[in-house]
Amino acid sequence: MDYIYNFINPINDSVFDFIEILPEGSLGKRVWLNQNQSTIDFTPNSVVIFSVPEDRNAVNNKESGLNISTFREELYKMYVGNWNLDMYDLGDVIIGATYEDTQIAVQEIITYLLKQKTLPILIGGSQALTYGVYRAFDTLEQKVNLAIVDSKFDLGNINQTINSQSYLTKIVMEKPNNLFNFTNIGYQTFLNSQEEINLLETLLFDAYRLGDVKNNLELVEPVLRDADLLSIDIGAVKRADAPANANAIISGFDADDICKITRYAGLSDKLSVLGIFEYNEKLDNYKQTAQLIAQMIWYYIEGINYRSYEFPSLDLKNFKKYMVVIDEEVYHFYKSDKSGRWWMEINLKENNKTKRRTLIPCTYNDYLTANRQEIPSRWFVNRRKLS
Repeated sequence: MDYIYNFINPINDSVFDFIEILPEGSLGKRVWLNQNQSTIDFTPNSVVIFSVPEDRNAVNNKESGLNISTFREELYKMYVGNWNLDMYDLGDVIIGATYEDTQIAVQEIITYLLKQKTLPILIGGSQALTYGVYRAFDTLEQKVNLAIVDSKFDLGNINQTINSQSYLTKIVMEKPNNLFNFTNIGYQTFLNSQEEINLLETLLFDAYRLGDVKNNLELVEPVLRDADLLSIDIGAVKRADAPANANAIISGFDADDICKITRYAGLSDKLSVLGIFEYNEKLDNYKQTAQLIAQMIWYYIEGINYRSYEFPSLDLKNFKKYMVVIDEEVYHFYKSDKSGRWWMEINLKENNKTKRRTLIPCTYNDYLTANRQEIPSRWFVNRRKLS
């Protein structure tokens, strides 16, 4: 696996000992574990897990990411679903002399794994590591759609040291700027200033309040269908369900909610990287949070196994087309015959003679909104971004 093994410590012997006594059919019997190999041929669309025990710059959450392998035992004792993909576990990233060194290691590993057409999952300490993951997309020369599950926006001063509560500003402002869209899922208004909320609206970024998402989890499905990277702060889950985070509070997503969100992420044909951050093992009573992280990963992998790879292209023979007229303008919606998922069309005038058609994920409710003679807000926002 070339140079990236210079950044990795292999799996701890205790994990091998644990897996040895597991029953056949368990996930631990299915996953390939790194025993200090120097090369491996990854299969396309395989899942590659690694962890990053880095607690520097995890604000008010010291020791997050340490003793991080706890989630492995909880994950590998679960049974495999009706899955066909291959799974690998590389081990722990070697922590650098500086935090920036660790970021570079994460960036290099993710870059390599993306080029190998794999689907990386990283479990970490500081959520600021999201910056290194985002920068890994630079070499792919593509725009990036970033989705984050967090109760806060994590905006800060561009000149301050990057940390778990300021990394987003660095992603938004630093060049090369490959960010096309950012979506926050589950912010809590009382934890964010009105100035920050207004700033996201000005930048045409999307933010969904916790209450709105909990009342209708389907809101996030089209967001994740269009995302390249999902970063989850485990502190977005309420303390009763995930106590292993020093910043956890009494309100937030419950365990069922967050597992449904990761399953949506797995089902997304486009999403290629999942990161779960801010896990603090010393606060994990009865391994409760480790169990939840394991379940989140399990549902994510299950979603991957059910991907339909049906993003609409010029060939729409497997889609039903619906037309809605609003104020004499025709709006086109497409429903997949295979999965029942919806897209809507946005026409962009490139010049006076030609038009460019773009299809964006949406929900059935967006179609119903149009039938009520209201243009869906999702259409307006994406029209402005794409113009």
